[in-house]
Amino acid sequence: MEEKKLDLNSIIGFVLISGILIWMLYSNAPTPEEQKEKEKKEQLDKQAKEVKTETSTVAATPVADSTKNAAAQAQLGSFGYSATLPSATDAVTEIKNEVLSLKISNKGGYIVDATVLGFDQFEKNSEKAVQIIKDKNASLDIALNTTDNRTLHTKDMYFEPKLTTEGKNKVLTLQLKAGPDQFLEYRYVLKPNEYMLDFAIRSQGLEKVVNTSKPLDLEWQLKSYRNEKSVSYENRYTELVFEYEDGKDDYLNAAKDSEDEANEVSYIAFKQHLFTSILLTDTKFKTAKFKSDNLVDDEKVDTVFTKNFTAQVPLEFKNGALNYNMNWYYGPAKYEILNGYEKNLDEILPLGWGIFGWINRYIFIPVFGFISALGVGYGIAIVLFTILVRIVMSPVTYKSYLSQAKMKVLRPEITELNEKFKDNPMKKQQETMKLYSKAGVNPMAGCLPALMQMPIFYALFQFFPSMFDLRQKSFLWADDLSSYDSIYQLPFHIPFYGSHVSLFPILASIAIFFYMKMTTGDQAMSTPPQEGMPDMGKIMKIMIYISPVMMLFFFNNYASGLSLYYFISNLITIGIMLVIKNYIVDEAKIHAKIQDNKTKEKKESKFQRKMREMMEQAEAQKAAQKKK
Repeated sequence: MEEKKLDLNSIIGFVLISGILIWMLYSNAPTPEEQKEKEKKEQLDKQAKEVKTETSTVAATPVADSTKNAAAQAQLGSFGYSATLPSATDAVTEIKNEVLSLKISNKGGYIVDATVLGFDQFEKNSEKAVQIIKDKNASLDIALNTTDNRTLHTKDMYFEPKLTTEGKNKVLTLQLKAGPDQFLEYRYVLKPNEYMLDFAIRSQGLEKVVNTSKPLDLEWQLKSYRNEKSVSYENRYTELVFEYEDGKDDYLNAAKDSEDEANEVSYIAFKQHLFTSILLTDTKFKTAKFKSDNLVDDEKVDTVFTKNFTAQVPLEFKNGALNYNMNWYYGPAKYEILNGYEKNLDEILPLGWGIFGWINRYIFIPVFGFISALGVGYGIAIVLFTILVRIVMSPVTYKSYLSQAKMKVLRPEITELNEKFKDNPMKKQQETMKLYSKAGVNPMAGCLPALMQMPIFYALFQFFPSMFDLRQKSFLWADDLSSYDSIYQLPFHIPFYGSHVSLFPILASIAIFFYMKMTTGDQAMSTPPQEGMPDMGKIMKIMIYISPVMMLFFFNNYASGLSLYYFISNLITIGIMLVIKNYIVDEAKIHAKIQDNKTKEKKESKFQRKMREMMEQAEAQKAAQKKK
């Protein structure tokens, strides 16, 4: 009973104490007005703290900017202003159309990526784009001589970019600033579906910043990437080409390191066989220096670069300012495209000089373009083109064979004269000329047709390497008619031959062997041996074996389209010669006609009379000397 009473007393005490505590807490709690005032005070304290922090930061910023500005000023002088702008970063701006993509960097203001769209590097479907510029392989730099005796380089400084549009044209303006209204400006304008873009360099308000009493030096440099399957073949046609002095053009040696200079230069091209970079100017560069370094080792087929090109030109001030309107071209080295600009850019292609270039420009390129436009495929187009060329040249082949046949008929009589007058060379020559005259035979007639074919041969040799349309076009086993047609990869490298086996050169070599085998006998029979001269018959027999081997080695790394042409051409020539020999030229009739000509009085030509008189005078002088 006592324990229960104690527990009740404890409970009553706990309740009383709890009530007192609750009453005290309630009594001390702030009123709504006091709570509101407290929250307001906390908010004001927080804002005051933030203002204090912000003020501290703002106060610190000018100090940091001031330090940065001072450092830029000390290093770059007035152009230190450019280093303090938000654009002073390595950011790039892309301008792009349907055929070309360009990326221009704030640093240096020049193109750091030029991708030719729609073309694959090395081989078709390689999924590697043809990039003329990438990974810092190119630069454009102007050396600025300032009034405070500094030499600054634009490639190391930051331009401020501004991208706009003018109709369908994309315009990128970049300014290297020495102040708000003082700058050097690059202006790029890319038009739709064009590989050519406008490019301008001008200055504003730099008269007191840059020394304008002498020209600024501009340097354009490009380390050309390999883009084709055969690095040695590509390198052979990778060269620096330039136009100077009102339409003259020249190039640096592609086979070795080379340098040159020129005056009044209107364009400079860094040509990479089937693609090219070109800088054109409306205001001609007064002088220019060029340099080309060969980077290819023929023993290393995996070479990344082919050439390192450098061009240095002066930019002259007019009235204290620069103002040059120029163009860039990044795209295919294709005749139709380059010729369409009417700026003599087709001279960049190695079509040959003089008559050889004329044949290619006005005959071969239009004819081949017409045939290929029929949609027959480029391999068949080459075959049809070859047939057409051989048909056109067949009269010359006929004249050559006819002359050989006549000389073959006369050979016994000429041999007889050689024996009869072997101790009197002058008399032997006179009698031989009389025999030719009576028989109505011209000993030079066989040489002239061959000489007439030389321009065609050389023009074609230049034509196929310049045909961009053959690039990565397949035919039979050849997957690229602009490069070699490898059927087997050798585990080693053969000097002058390579590390692969091409089939079309083998077929062309076999065809030329049988052609020479068929014609060499007739040529030897038509060429009488001359005293003191080597036996041409023996030389021709040796050439039967040497010529095919030379062709095999020479063409193994050349374009398979060229080897295909010579293979088909030799086959057709063999066929034409067989037809002429068996169905057109009758040696018995030729012999009868020659004998008939001997019985006729034939008027001596002026040339023959002159030759006879010279021989008679020479013989008379010899007799007089012998008598004396």
